[in-house]
Amino acid sequence: MRRGLHFLLAALLIGGAAEAQEAADGPSPVLTIDSERVFGSSGIGQQITAELEAELEALVAENRQIEAELTAEESALTERRAEIEPAEFRELADAFDAKVQRIRSEQDAKQRALQARREAERRNFIDVITPILTAIGRERGTIVILERRSVVLSADSADITDEVIERINAAIVNGEDPVAGDGAAPQ
Repeated sequence: MRRGLHFLLAALLIGGAAEAQEAADGPSPVLTIDSERVFGSSGIGQQITAELEAELEALVAENRQIEAELTAEESALTERRAEIEPAEFRELADAFDAKVQRIRSEQDAKQRALQARREAERRNFIDVITPILTAIGRERGTIVILERRSVVLSADSADITDEVIERINAAIVNGEDPVAGDGAAPQ
């Protein structure tokens, strides 16, 4: 019971501190951002995701086609087994197995390349939005922007995720300057 009271008291104190911080005007030295939500909700992030998903779907379709072809080839080989010498069958079966292994390796390489591209696109996305983050940080007198998922507690006013999404969409869709505010080049 006493422990629950301590948690309740701590929650009330923390909540009050967060509300006080939200109510305070002036510079905000620490801001937070949910980069996953920025990527998933911004127009450019959605475009990148759609392109990568289309490539993945194409790879999956290709894999299904290859699987169907290999299944048919295996069935044909199995049917020929009774008609040919065991040594010849073993040679054909070994060649088929080698072909399957080669194709599997090629398809796995395509999957890894697609995953590497996905990771590179996300890194590039952060590079592209850095001027927006820099501009917001300057406007708010910020010294650091943290990933929201790594922060235990913060005031809602410290979260700039929605503002970043809006600026990205404005910059990309409307051709506006993503560095709003003083127009200075990002550092």
